[in-house]
Amino acid sequence: MIDSIIDEERARRPVFDEEERARYSRHLIMPEVTIAGQRRLKAAQVLCIGAGGLGSPAALYLAAAGVGTLGIVDADRVELSNLQRQILYGTSDVGRSKLAAARDRLHIANPHVNLQVLEQRFVSSNAMDIISPYDVVIDGSDNFPTRYLSSDACVFARKPNIYGSVFRFDGQASVFAPHLGGPCYRCLFPQPPPAGTVPNCAEAGVLGVLPGLIGMIQAIEAIKLILGVGDSLVGRLLHFDALKMKFREFNLRRDPECPVCGEHPTIFDLQDYEQFCAGPARAASRIPAMDVRELDEKRAAGENLTLLDVREAFEDEIARIDGRILVPLGQLPERLQEIPRSAPVVVYCHSGVRSAHAAEILQAAGIEPVYNLTGGIDAWSTEIDPAVPRY
Repeated sequence: MIDSIIDEERARRPVFDEEERARYSRHLIMPEVTIAGQRRLKAAQVLCIGAGGLGSPAALYLAAAGVGTLGIVDADRVELSNLQRQILYGTSDVGRSKLAAARDRLHIANPHVNLQVLEQRFVSSNAMDIISPYDVVIDGSDNFPTRYLSSDACVFARKPNIYGSVFRFDGQASVFAPHLGGPCYRCLFPQPPPAGTVPNCAEAGVLGVLPGLIGMIQAIEAIKLILGVGDSLVGRLLHFDALKMKFREFNLRRDPECPVCGEHPTIFDLQDYEQFCAGPARAASRIPAMDVRELDEKRAAGENLTLLDVREAFEDEIARIDGRILVPLGQLPERLQEIPRSAPVVVYCHSGVRSAHAAEILQAAGIEPVYNLTGGIDAWSTEIDPAVPRY
């Protein structure tokens, strides 16, 4: 058990009116909470990085629980594809700022919560200023640059970092807090993965209800740290397999060689990691790129091109570009003979990550020239042909 992160002096300050006492009555009768614990919740300040699949349930439950100040940082707008899992939003919110929509929804959930919405990207130049006022940080991001950045910033600021991630049917959660005796994110993963080696949500998909479960676990961990009750996930990684409906737990230890929290650290300043981590704009630089407008112009001019689609067959059933050859990336090395060598090859996938790897395979096999389609079929749908469904 870890002591509450809210000190006694702060915990004595909040007062409740009769409406609040009725609202939190099921907490007040719990011996682990009582009025003292509810005061700690009201005194607490929690930051959610991201208002997406993980941040949505975490923010909703923290607001409902009576966390006094809830900060949310996000710079995105609501898209239709978000609604399958991001329960802060509804159909009428599509196109709105996520934070504007989140503020409206959370105010309905609990008007007593002080909402601080920060419509900006979480980057190295502002990370310390953003997290400074908060007691605990919930990392609801869906990309490696933000995870490394939030973890490093929390180590430097001595703030608990509540981690969560989801992938298809699998989710995991932990609390990274070296100042509380546990490891940080880098103790598990010292360096970001090379560009494009790990698919993102748009590439791999995620079961819509899964972020709800992991986000709620993150909210529970925040509440436990505030109350000072139970066994925290500090030093433990909880893994959930939705297909098997099984939880597994792994013990984590602090790495004495960790470059941030180890005995002899080598990283002392925050840095941005977009150049290392997965994303269509970071595909291998030695592969020539072609944007969708250039491809459209070349096709309209009748230029001889081979359009190679390296997505999976089930993706091709959802959306396709006419005239493509379909060879899924995993089958490409064994099916190179199917690729015509009489014309330049333009490779595409959903957003440009897998196609960059495919282009490298083609280059290594001596197939030239080859181009990676920037933004993939998603960019084609949004910029060239809206009749091609987005997913």
